[in-house]
Amino acid sequence: MEKAWWKEAVVYQIYPRSFMDSNGDGIGDIKGITSRLDYLQQLGISVIWLSPVYQSPNDDNGYDISDYQAIMTEFGTMEDFDEMLTEAHKRGIRILMDLVVNHTSDEHKWFVESRKKEDNPYHDYYIWRPAKEGNLPPNNWGSVFGGSAWQYDEERQMYYLHLFSKKQPDLNWDNPQVRKEVFDMMNWWCEKGIDGFRMDVISMISKTKEMPDGETHCGKYGDFGKYCIHGPNVHKYLKEMNEKVLSRYDIMTVGETAGVTVEEAQKYAGKDEHELNMVFQFEHVDGGKYGKWTDEPKPLTELKQILSKWQTQLYGKAWNSLFWDNHDQPRVVSRYGNDSKEYREVSAKMLATCLHMMQGTPYIYQGEELGMTNYPFKTPADFHDIESINAYREWCESGSLSHEIFWPCLTFISRDNARTPVQWDDSQSAGFTTGTPWMPVNPNYKEINAKAELQDPQSVFYYYKKLIQLRKEYPVIVYGKYQLLLPDDPDLFVYTRELEKEKLLVVCNFSGKEQSIQLPEEFVNGKCLISNLPGQYDQQQVQLKPYEAFVLYR
Repeated sequence: MEKAWWKEAVVYQIYPRSFMDSNGDGIGDIKGITSRLDYLQQLGISVIWLSPVYQSPNDDNGYDISDYQAIMTEFGTMEDFDEMLTEAHKRGIRILMDLVVNHTSDEHKWFVESRKKEDNPYHDYYIWRPAKEGNLPPNNWGSVFGGSAWQYDEERQMYYLHLFSKKQPDLNWDNPQVRKEVFDMMNWWCEKGIDGFRMDVISMISKTKEMPDGETHCGKYGDFGKYCIHGPNVHKYLKEMNEKVLSRYDIMTVGETAGVTVEEAQKYAGKDEHELNMVFQFEHVDGGKYGKWTDEPKPLTELKQILSKWQTQLYGKAWNSLFWDNHDQPRVVSRYGNDSKEYREVSAKMLATCLHMMQGTPYIYQGEELGMTNYPFKTPADFHDIESINAYREWCESGSLSHEIFWPCLTFISRDNARTPVQWDDSQSAGFTTGTPWMPVNPNYKEINAKAELQDPQSVFYYYKKLIQLRKEYPVIVYGKYQLLLPDDPDLFVYTRELEKEKLLVVCNFSGKEQSIQLPEEFVNGKCLISNLPGQYDQQQVQLKPYEAFVLYR
């Protein structure tokens, strides 16, 4: 298999608003990130994925960009960014920027001009449609964040498409001038010295010309999926992006591709397709009782089947991205582990073992390396996230579901779980800020924080550090072939990795009960590379404690 630095990397995602505040205004910033680079170097990560730091009105926490070549005032200045980039590179850490080009902010100069009248140079930069009879929207599509995907603009007297917030109008990628503007901007950042892009909802940039009503599942709004996801020209436009930007630099690219299949992923990230290095698929974290909303994790047999499919069917054809957490997902230890005092640490380590021993590039979301947990929300007023606020309004205030039924689902899945400030120490506001944090700190910061974990050799932090180090020492972890064992076991996730003469056995107990496993004979005297509990692995029959995990090598 062809080697590449981005295949061997471990990526750490920073959500700047919640990472570290340097000036006491309660909002994380770029100087705050620079101040914690030594911590990330100690952890051992090699790439930072930086969620958007561009100028933005903050309707969707920075994913609504009004100027791609300026830094959000709350986060600092371009000089602060340049210093962070330099200091990261000094420590051998690369910077991956978040590229948000499916849409802009409605305050971007392109949109301000586009809405004026049809005969200006920007009139076709966005997707405009006339109203239907009765001044109704062009079709029934619903927005990801709730409500209609169309907004009537009084100035232009037409509707514009916004698949997300109404303050996030979708760009018209069919316009060559739009593509040129985007590619010029990307080249500008690459010339500045950044090391790649994570591409937000990149699978949505191409829409069909025809825009009929979508299928309705619940409520009055239709699904835009078949008309806007993996659209007719998406691969053509990404190949053009690769030719005009990506191929000119030694950079890393990963696309957020909701609804992607294995076959489609091979088009985006196939080794000979000349588009992206890898994609994010969401099958293992998607789907619930009510759209995305649920109060329980997927059964382990289903989770294994999904993850194993991606491991085996992309092998040798395209590259995997590995993640449990990100800024759009709840905390994994609360979702697939056990966030009680008794089992939080051991289950956090088990989940890390399961993911980091798979084939692909692992992504760690800030605080995941500490075993941070979901937030104990008490009322709907506790939420900051536009998606969560709108979901509660649509499901509960409309009468579709009672508060009692929907509330556990909302608190279990809400994106706000991932957005509480990083817990640095046990001082006020967890050492995140000297002021009032923009979002409340999880009350368990006294027990769960970086300072305490750095002083404990058995902490979740040092376990992640060891997993990262093992990837550097054993090529089989990065490049080896994957095979699932015990597919029907409802409690154990067991798989092997193999590369030439090297072989690994990975055993993870996802349950809060003791389990028993018969080891394959070839691993009975294998070397234990890592385990989250003291255990005896030199015999064929092994008794596993709750959430125990270990890796054997031969």
